[in-house]
Amino acid sequence: MTKILLIEDDMGVAAFIKKGLTENNYEIEYVKNGEEGLRLALDKNYNVIILDVIMPKMNGYEVCKNIRKHNTTIPILMLTALGATPDKILGLDSGADDYLVKPFDFSELLARIRALLRRNDSRNAQQILKLNDLELSINSKRVYRNSIEIKLTAKEFALLLYFMKNKDKILSRNELSVSVWDINFDTGTNVVDVYVNYLRNKIDKGYENKFIHTVVGMGYIFKEN
Repeated sequence: MTKILLIEDDMGVAAFIKKGLTENNYEIEYVKNGEEGLRLALDKNYNVIILDVIMPKMNGYEVCKNIRKHNTTIPILMLTALGATPDKILGLDSGADDYLVKPFDFSELLARIRALLRRNDSRNAQQILKLNDLELSINSKRVYRNSIEIKLTAKEFALLLYFMKNKDKILSRNELSVSVWDINFDTGTNVVDVYVNYLRNKIDKGYENKFIHTVVGMGYIFKEN
C-alpha cells in the first residue's frame, strides 16, 4: 500500500486530508509539527510527503531542505495558504516537487499525488536501484542506506553498481576485475578484495542486515541476509 506522511498543524485540514486519502486506499501517518515530521521522514520509508509551510518548531521550508540533504528522491508536495509567486518559488527551491495552495479541491490533491507517484516510479525505474533500505542513483552517483547518504569513491560506486545489477548471483574475483576495472586488469593482485572490504565498511558496517557475502572458493554474492 502507498504510504504518505502528512505534516500539517491545522487539525481540521489534516482530518479532512487523512479521511479522503484513507478512503482512496492510501496509508497515512500524521504529525502536526515540523520537528516530528522531519524525524519520521528520515526514520521511515514513505512514497509521498505532504508538507505544510507554517508550522510550530520548524517551518516547511526548513523541513524540506533537511529531508533533501538525506533523500533526493522522495516526492514532496507542499500544501499551504501562502500562494504568492515568491512563496511558491521558495518552496520549490527548498526541494519540493509540487505546490498546492489552500483552499484546494480534494480531487486536485489526489491527481497531484498520482502524478508524483507516476513521475517517481518512472525515475526510479530508469535511474534508481534499490534493495531493502539501500538505494543507488545512477545519474547523481549518490548512495543512501536507511535514507543516510554514503560517500563512495568512483571505483567503490562502480563496484556497488555492478553488485546491485547482479544481485543474488555469485561473482568471481575475475569477473569483478574485468567488469569493474578493465579486461587487462592484473588478477594476481588482491585489489578486488581490498575494494570489497572498503565497500563493506561503508554500506554494511553497523547494520544487522549485510549485503556483501563471501562465497568461499568462488567469490562474492550481493544479497539480503
